[in-house]
Amino acid sequence: MEKIKYYFLWLSGICVGVFFLQFIPGFSDLFILNDRANNGEVWRFATALFLHGSPAHLLFNLFALLFFGFSLERIVGSNRFLQVFLVSGILANFVAVNYYDASLGASGAIYGVIGALTIIRPFMMVWAFGLLLPMFAASLVWIVGDVLRLYGAFGSSNIGSIAHLSGVVVGLLFGLYYLSKGVSRWENNQKVPIRFNEPAFKVWEEKFVKR
Repeated sequence: MEKIKYYFLWLSGICVGVFFLQFIPGFSDLFILNDRANNGEVWRFATALFLHGSPAHLLFNLFALLFFGFSLERIVGSNRFLQVFLVSGILANFVAVNYYDASLGASGAIYGVIGALTIIRPFMMVWAFGLLLPMFAASLVWIVGDVLRLYGAFGSSNIGSIAHLSGVVVGLLFGLYYLSKGVSRWENNQKVPIRFNEPAFKVWEEKFVKR
């Protein structure tokens, strides 16, 4: 069984570290996603994932990454989790750059993680909107909310719904692929061996069990 590498924690730490670097004048301008990404500065498709616009933006994404990221990494393994996060986020940015003058944040990548979890663990219970919901129901609400937001249902907003929806589509596809390959740490009849220290157990038995 693959050892969990806790990439979700490393990604969270990078986001926090980069957020403090954003206080350096001009730092964000070098890495934010904007039209320069289509004109040679291709690193922006990836680096924008680790930038955030406010403490609230950062905290929301950290919470989602810590919960959903840990869940997906535990289920499919660390390398596959990282693949979902990065590919979903980067592809979401490839779409978003055509609709927004500038954008930043890990939301597209996190929606990719959510999409993969929705396919692999549709009935996993999550706390969302003040309710305990199965994963598929919570995801459906988030997706419908972003679709409605695109049509102005919630008024003017700077939330990147297009990036969210692009990311979740990529995540859903990853989930279907992994599910078709039987990739699940707990569904492949894998068993964790439990071993006792037999000499120590016998000593304990002599002292406390036998009379």
